[in-house]
Amino acid sequence: MKITCSMYKYKLSKSVLILNFSICLLYLFSCSKGSDTGPALSIQDVSIIRNTSESTMRFHIILNKPSTNAISVDYTLTDGTAVSPGDFVSASGTVSIPGGQTDATINVLIKGDPLSVRKPNLQFTVNLNNPKFCTIATGTATGTIVTEDGTSLSTDNTGYSTPLTYPGYSLVWSDEFNGNSLDLSIWNQEIGNGSGGWGNNELESYTGSLKNTFVSNGNLVIEARKETIGTFNYTSGRMTTQDKKFFKFGRIDIRAKLPVGKGIWPALWMLGKNISSAGWPGCGEIDIMELIGTNPSTVYGTLHWSNAGGSHASKGANYPLLAGDYSKEFHVFSIIWALNNISWYVDDQKYLDISISDLSGANYPFNSDQFFIFNVAIGGNWPGSPDYTTEFPQRMFVDYIRVFQ
Repeated sequence: MKITCSMYKYKLSKSVLILNFSICLLYLFSCSKGSDTGPALSIQDVSIIRNTSESTMRFHIILNKPSTNAISVDYTLTDGTAVSPGDFVSASGTVSIPGGQTDATINVLIKGDPLSVRKPNLQFTVNLNNPKFCTIATGTATGTIVTEDGTSLSTDNTGYSTPLTYPGYSLVWSDEFNGNSLDLSIWNQEIGNGSGGWGNNELESYTGSLKNTFVSNGNLVIEARKETIGTFNYTSGRMTTQDKKFFKFGRIDIRAKLPVGKGIWPALWMLGKNISSAGWPGCGEIDIMELIGTNPSTVYGTLHWSNAGGSHASKGANYPLLAGDYSKEFHVFSIIWALNNISWYVDDQKYLDISISDLSGANYPFNSDQFFIFNVAIGGNWPGSPDYTTEFPQRMFVDYIRVFQ
């Protein structure tokens, strides 16, 4: 009997254990199904270009699936580089999504800027909290007010200046850049990257966009940006007076403030009017000013030509500042160009003189017409590539160009 009872008790206990285990599985399964808390909502980032007048930025809240319940969530706005009330109108509240629907919007009033000032883009944050009948998958979104394309940009005008008259000279042409746009009857905007980056393995793509070249507050601005066009990761501006304005001899003054940084290569220069027939360097190149961004306190003046054997030849010199660098204030870069001779100046200080005798019997192409080129190159054989230390955007400001003869 004892053995029989024990066996019965054992069998009974085993059955209870199996039953309890089955109940646990059913419970876990039901809990698992019960853990479905309903739809999840997300909010998406938004960008809007700042207008001269007020506009509305719309943030979209999206449910991953509809619900039979009316869903709600609270929101608040938080200042960032965009600050209320100057840049946007701060607000808070509750957003509701009726049953069966999957989206809603939060509208934020963005303040206009009548001056269209160019500055780094501005940002603020939308925060979601306290969801009802849903969960929050993405609870924050960034609102970006795009101001980097504004058409108004000012800069400190301090620095060296030169006069409008010189004894023995007359002003025959100038561009003071006092208007609201580039004078396309004078200037061409070159577009593209050329073969291998305009022949120097440069890294930028030149555009005709106002993002890269514009006139504002009495200055021409050429702006280099870190942005991609095709296989090129930078954009910039390059402008010429080819076929529109060309000169031979005289004094040329260009007042400019320069960009600096590794891989940055601003230049104010000239090429022979006959480049299409003579080619480079046979047409002759006059570099009034070049700067390599890793040496921000030094500019270079150079001549390029074809030697007697038809190969490239050059001669030049540099002018270092005693203090500061060329990005801190305006300087005037000049040449005095006469028959068989050219002299280079920074702020009326002569630092280079090249004459026909320096070409050692090679053809001297610098007694013929030349046109102007202004550009800001990125990378290339001479300056090398930008690195993590290089800040963008980089800008060259040109206050004026004047030709006296």
